[in-house]
Amino acid sequence: MKYNPSLIEKKWQKKWLESDVFKAKIDYSKPKYYVLEMFPYPSGAIHMGHVRNYTLGDLVARYKMAQGFNVLHPMGWDAFGLPAENAAIANKTLPSEWTNSNIKSMKLQLKQMGLSYDWNRELATCDPDYYKFEQKMFLDFYKLGIAYKKETWVNWDPVEQTVLANEQVVDGCGWRSGAQVEKKKMNGWFLKISAFANDLLNDIDSLTSWPDRVKTMQRNWIGKSKGATLRFKVNNSDKEIDIFTTRPDTIFGATFIAISPQHPLAHEIGNKDNDALDFIKFCEKQSTSEIDIEKAEKFGYETSLTASHPFKTDFKLKIFIANFILMDYGTGAIFGCPAHDQRDFDFAKKYNLEIIEVVENKVSEIESDLPYIGDGTHINSDFLDGLNIEDGIKLSIKKLEKLNIGKETTTFRIRDWGVSRQRYWGCPIPIIFCDSCGEVPVPEESLPITLPLDINFESNGNPLETHPTWKFTNCPKCNKDAIRETDTFDTFFESSWYFARFTDLNPLKAFSDEAIKYWMPVDQYIGGVEHAVMHLLYSRFFMRALKAVKSIDIEEPFKSLQTQGMVCHQTFITEDKQWLFPNEVIKENNNFLHAETKRPVFVGRTEKMSKSKKNVVDPQQIISNFGADTARFFMLSDSPPDRDMEWSDAGIDGSWRFLNKLWKFVLNLKNFENDEELLKDPSKQNKELLTVLNITIKDITKNIENFHFNNAIASIRTLFNAIISYKITNVSDEAVVLHTTKKLLILINPMVPHIAEELWARLGNSKMICDQAWPEIDHLYLKKNNIEIPVQVNGKVRAVIDVPFDTNKLDLEKIAMKEKNVLKFLNGIPKKVITVPNRVVNFVI
Repeated sequence: MKYNPSLIEKKWQKKWLESDVFKAKIDYSKPKYYVLEMFPYPSGAIHMGHVRNYTLGDLVARYKMAQGFNVLHPMGWDAFGLPAENAAIANKTLPSEWTNSNIKSMKLQLKQMGLSYDWNRELATCDPDYYKFEQKMFLDFYKLGIAYKKETWVNWDPVEQTVLANEQVVDGCGWRSGAQVEKKKMNGWFLKISAFANDLLNDIDSLTSWPDRVKTMQRNWIGKSKGATLRFKVNNSDKEIDIFTTRPDTIFGATFIAISPQHPLAHEIGNKDNDALDFIKFCEKQSTSEIDIEKAEKFGYETSLTASHPFKTDFKLKIFIANFILMDYGTGAIFGCPAHDQRDFDFAKKYNLEIIEVVENKVSEIESDLPYIGDGTHINSDFLDGLNIEDGIKLSIKKLEKLNIGKETTTFRIRDWGVSRQRYWGCPIPIIFCDSCGEVPVPEESLPITLPLDINFESNGNPLETHPTWKFTNCPKCNKDAIRETDTFDTFFESSWYFARFTDLNPLKAFSDEAIKYWMPVDQYIGGVEHAVMHLLYSRFFMRALKAVKSIDIEEPFKSLQTQGMVCHQTFITEDKQWLFPNEVIKENNNFLHAETKRPVFVGRTEKMSKSKKNVVDPQQIISNFGADTARFFMLSDSPPDRDMEWSDAGIDGSWRFLNKLWKFVLNLKNFENDEELLKDPSKQNKELLTVLNITIKDITKNIENFHFNNAIASIRTLFNAIISYKITNVSDEAVVLHTTKKLLILINPMVPHIAEELWARLGNSKMICDQAWPEIDHLYLKKNNIEIPVQVNGKVRAVIDVPFDTNKLDLEKIAMKEKNVLKFLNGIPKKVITVPNRVVNFVI
């Protein structure tokens, strides 16, 4: 009789698997619902972030199944990447072996959570049966010009020895290694995401079920700017410098020009000036983060060159190479207007450059140590004097265009996606280089291009580059000796379309038209907000690119998005500044002590669980000690999904006690009267419990739809308390308690499915609870005290009266007869009155 989650959970996981209850297939008789959590990297062990993310998705999937939806809920593995390569090197094994071993381990752990996945659709991105299709996609992109190769300045991670996309540079460091990123010029493959920038930006407005902060992050990253491109002539030279600015109206305040260290002109200068070259090298070692650059001290190298001012011919602008100008944005050059830009102001102060005020602040005088960046009217600006900023911008553009030295321009902050990575464990890029034929796409019939297994990780750099045979091949066009591309794809390439592959694991094509039309888009996508820019933006781009090559006919992959918060825990540190795991700490007399040494332990801040600070709790240990249902229940009850939650022993203990209490109570109902006929004429006490039940059904349904799962858990507790405090005096009382408890089990099933299944079966039900329909609301019981009754005259509603529940017929008719609008249409005494208590009063005249 004791609640034993270990036995119960294994039992039902086996039954679900044997019965294939979560297997999805196209069924046009039902509305479809595709729920998906961002798939994991197979590190070998699940963490509490996984537990929370997948519990959220599983609740939604089970709830939608109960509502009658045809649910697709798949799982797979984001399996390529440097961590596997590094681990393989450390463990002297192959990345494929290390990855497959981890997948096996994590799959077992996920199954122990009782997740409703259709494991028939499992995929791993490192499987050639998966990545052969993305090689085909790349070739389609290549033919249409969406994929191309060019030499460019890249973010180089010196530790991982690979290129990073701008989005993978965090605070000037590699997002995985933490190493200071360097600028380096290399050949690499790119996807033309910039060509889709306007669509990606405009269609954000259609994502009405996405969090506002994610949409804002995407808008900012795409970064649409309107302004003008000006052409400055370099004096005593045939060179010109193009500069994009959003404020061409401040041109009369320009006192210098600054160019990026990566600007072509900077390199020409560096080739002739060793000091300039040294400065360029210094800049290339600085952080590439915009935030870091904004905060960092501004440095410049004054070149011997000057440029002519477009409107003040006698004014020469000094040209600097500056560390705060990025080649990636605009044209890699700016004109400095120190009076009205903080960055330019700091630079001008440092190098004693002139500061010319061209926008007058009519409210207060400009402070000597601050630029004025607000609204105002133009001064010291020739033909712009007296104009406001908006009109000044318009007129300055007209003048520039008339003089043929500038034009109105719209630019985007987003740059094309560099997808080349110099590593082994990734999808090979299907291009061959031939001395005679140039770049040659690998023929489709030769796909997939797979990775060699006899790999040597002892050599520096990319192992594919140094492999003795793999890269050597024959040209598909002329059959001469040729060389394969040794770069592999950025792993975001794989995760940008995996959700489409889940719809149909067709061995002959990436996905079938029928499956895409039926299942896509994903109805509910769940994952971390840290993927707001990279993964989510790339996925949106990928659908558009696939549509451009006529492979798919959708644009937005995710209809609704939920970003879950972090799982946090207190941190513990010893007197000698050593972090401790929570299970190494005990509490005695309100003091925290090291469990082994009994020395005092200091309690630090509650932070996101991380291995570095050891404030982690092993999900496997929780599942072993308390069961998966307890872990799930606590994860859902602590806080709203989009907020951080704090893991606590008290919280897990409270969830454990509740499930034990539920277990004991339900087992004691096995001999209760199970006659639903007894509910047709409920007593006053019966009605009170049925009212609580129906209010709970309404609240839980609403809270699940709104992702307020913690509120849904609170409603479960309220209903359970009402059930266990109910006074049973007769068989009708037993029937209503049993009826309400069954509904409670259906309501709690998406949250704690194992115990719900077991208790459902123990109550004598032959079918599984996962096949039961979501409880319908009986609106008769939604209001405890009063109820609204429509009053009709000849069948047409003329008023609505608010009366106590169960008001008798005679009283209902008396109250209804007092309504002014009813009297207006009655014209005397009605011929007949039809009254249904709690439903309607109808006067027939």
